[in-house]
Amino acid sequence: MIQKIGIEQFPALSAVHPVIDVRSPGEYHHAHIPGAYSLPLFSDEERKVVGTLYKQQSREAAIKAGLDYFGPKMRSMVEAAESILSAHKDGGKTVIVHCWRGGMRSAGVAWLLDLYGFKVYTLAGGYKAFRKWVLGQFDKEYTIRLLGGYTGSGKTKVLHELAAKGHTIIDLEDIAKHKGSAFGKLEGVSQPSQEMFDNLLGIRLHQISQNVKNKCIWIEDESQRIGHINIPPAFWKSMQASPVLFMDVPFEQRLDHITAEYGGLTKEDLVGATERIRKRLGGLNTRNVLTYLEENNYKEAFRILLRYYDKYYAKGLIENKKIEPTVIACANADEQTNYETLIQTI
Repeated sequence: MIQKIGIEQFPALSAVHPVIDVRSPGEYHHAHIPGAYSLPLFSDEERKVVGTLYKQQSREAAIKAGLDYFGPKMRSMVEAAESILSAHKDGGKTVIVHCWRGGMRSAGVAWLLDLYGFKVYTLAGGYKAFRKWVLGQFDKEYTIRLLGGYTGSGKTKVLHELAAKGHTIIDLEDIAKHKGSAFGKLEGVSQPSQEMFDNLLGIRLHQISQNVKNKCIWIEDESQRIGHINIPPAFWKSMQASPVLFMDVPFEQRLDHITAEYGGLTKEDLVGATERIRKRLGGLNTRNVLTYLEENNYKEAFRILLRYYDKYYAKGLIENKKIEPTVIACANADEQTNYETLIQTI
């Protein structure tokens, strides 16, 4: 029996049962419900053909063409669904199927899987309803503490230390797959689309909101843009209105830390990143950085860059925050020591 569920029921059910996305591979690749399995009814080209027929001829013509594509795939789709179920943690025969708007694609696949003996839920409104729900998560109120500090302070490591000690965190850089500066691109890792970033962050916020304990969320103080990703405006506004605990680590300690962290990048990557900020860094500073890199003197190159990022961060701290930061003196960038200092302060 096929049962239609609303977006209100979806989070709890999707935490137990596998979600099957029957949209085309291109739609799925661009963005999808986190954790959903791709089982496309149509290829990208087939979807284009069916859609054109629907617009230019009739619904009936589109359905007939869709059946021509669907018929030969029925067995392989059932077998793929069986593989998904066998790999999924719940071990049952229940699946949740969705397409873009909860229309013919999900209805067709749901009918097939129901006929075969699966328990099938379909998501009313499909992925479009999920997207509306995700965007709604950013409008909610959250208790946030921002972990601040100049570049090289080891903020990310302290954030993970907070998580290890049972505090609730959101690692925006991890979700964005970027460390948040011109030098922050992760080698061999592509950033998600903006839409996929939104989906991942929205799910994380919902999970936190369902937990009655540890409602305070620790987040690293960021600019609104992380690589090519933007923090959603409504959530960014909440971050701006949240208290900042600023870890004040001495310049030379931060320089050692950042040199060790980024010194492993290739010279080509470092030069490319420097060129990307040439206009803001200035011609003389850029030439000096490039000269030091050519000489393999990474520490002096990062000395110039660190001063630039300190100035950039200080400006953002003044412009973007509505609450005066609480400054915490830290002797170095050691995450364990700074975690303990942080907890003593609050």
